[in-house]
Amino acid sequence: MSHTRTSLLAAMALVAGTTGTALAVGQAGAATSAVPCTVDYKVQSQWDTGFTAAVTITNNAAAKSGWTVKWSYAGNQKVTNGWNGKISQNGADVTVANEGYNGNVASGGSVSFGFNGTYSGTNSVPATFTLDGVTCNVDGGGPTDPGPTDPGPTDPGTPSGKANNPYTGAKVYVNPEWSAKAAAEPGGSKIANQPTAVWLDRIAAINGVKGGMGLRAHLDEALKQKGSGELVVQVVIYDLPGRDCAALASNGELGPNDIDKYKSQYIDPIVSILSEAKYAGLRIATVIEPDSLPNLVTNAGGTPTTTDACVTMKGNGNYEKGVSYALDKLGAIPNVYNYIDAAHHGWLGWDSNLGPAVQQFHKVATTNGASVKDVAGFIVNTANYSPTKEPHYKVTDTVGGQTIRQSKWVDWNQYVDEQSFAQAMRDKLVAAGFDSGLGMLIDTSRNGWGGSARPSGPGPQTTVDGYVDGSRIDRRIHAGNWCNQSGAGIGERPTAAPAAGIDAYVWVKPPGESDGNSAPIPNDEGKGFDRMCDPTYGGNPRNGNNPTGSLPNSPLAGQWFSAQFQQLVKNAYPPLS
Repeated sequence: MSHTRTSLLAAMALVAGTTGTALAVGQAGAATSAVPCTVDYKVQSQWDTGFTAAVTITNNAAAKSGWTVKWSYAGNQKVTNGWNGKISQNGADVTVANEGYNGNVASGGSVSFGFNGTYSGTNSVPATFTLDGVTCNVDGGGPTDPGPTDPGPTDPGTPSGKANNPYTGAKVYVNPEWSAKAAAEPGGSKIANQPTAVWLDRIAAINGVKGGMGLRAHLDEALKQKGSGELVVQVVIYDLPGRDCAALASNGELGPNDIDKYKSQYIDPIVSILSEAKYAGLRIATVIEPDSLPNLVTNAGGTPTTTDACVTMKGNGNYEKGVSYALDKLGAIPNVYNYIDAAHHGWLGWDSNLGPAVQQFHKVATTNGASVKDVAGFIVNTANYSPTKEPHYKVTDTVGGQTIRQSKWVDWNQYVDEQSFAQAMRDKLVAAGFDSGLGMLIDTSRNGWGGSARPSGPGPQTTVDGYVDGSRIDRRIHAGNWCNQSGAGIGERPTAAPAAGIDAYVWVKPPGESDGNSAPIPNDEGKGFDRMCDPTYGGNPRNGNNPTGSLPNSPLAGQWFSAQFQQLVKNAYPPLS
């Protein structure tokens, strides 16, 4: 993470009066209320040829329904891209107008935007700013820190100022709302201090639902937890149009064609908040739209797992457009690290799925304004139960000269656990054109599979099925089962850089939050009833027509499920101490 540099303009304003005189205001006092506007221009990071700046305008005049800020550079600075404002440049003159979602600024209110730029020689702060033609403030000189910033020991030579692995050398945000629920459960105090992700699963969640914490509240709390070191905040971006076309329990509020609403009412407000100057010192890891792109690969045509809803989303292109838009807008914020969801080995582990998935990921990261530079990495096993590592057998094992890949459980998959899958996928993604520094995350929140059912060693060398079933710690009935799984346990604790190519083990799915309701429940969240959450259901092609293995009496997805939490604690592996 780059060090924050504050080339801060003095809060000095020239207020034109009817007599043509001007009042200079540079400190608090009786005249402060007469200042029409102030501008805070911060150079957040700077290197030999470029820089990132954040600008906050405070409006002390009448409320505005639209705004335009202008300034002129004394040097050869050029704005290359920006966010939260419509930025144009003519020679040295820069104009920034509001976006549709941030035009309203109350009297005494503030609005922020940011941008990246290039320069050579010196990078002086502009001397004069205007808001709607009125001079806001005048800087008495150049930046307080005109030299290049030190990128920091974990981030050598990265022009954007980003760390190669945001989790290295950093704490991770502990969500106080989840922590309180965990601590209230028997045994929960043992894990209540662990970091979990914040899920923004509907537009209302941005500002907080039913008195709960919104995004700003979490970020403000993160600043308190950060202290003088580095801290990662994990945010799940999860509200695509026609969301989760193959799992009704995770359906969302937006219809298949609501792409414009997704952009303007969901992504844009999130971008506006994340790019506020006061949060520039946080490392923000976003998990981009779980399950969306994998559904286009396997469930959108030509296979027994196809659903009409997934065919619709592949046809209208709104999953691709939405993810690209999120990558583009979020990726422009210097301290945001985007991780695209990449399912799990039991979904994409066959070459016939993995190759097309890599192509799909690359397409989305290189179209509709997105770039591979907007992608820090990928995450596997989000809200799933596949083990990080199977300790007692490998996909290359044989029994009586027969490959264990032909067993009913493995079903000719190329992988039997998430770490081998993630590392192989990473190699394929880099080969396809993603950055060589790409990092992978593994969600280990519920894949420990401890307890009395956990095998202590390899199974019997009798048949391939006997060997695999006796060896595997994953005790699900079928690897396609995903809802509130019976017998599951807490997995590896969140850890930075645990293996080659793996940025971190993370708890993206907060343990104790339901995957879906086991019976129909009326709700205003757009969530449906998926029989894969019904323990009496006999299955479908996506789980080999097997029983679901789900726990009974489960609430809506995302709601607290005490019985599940207590099971996860009991079956934790490594065991809780």
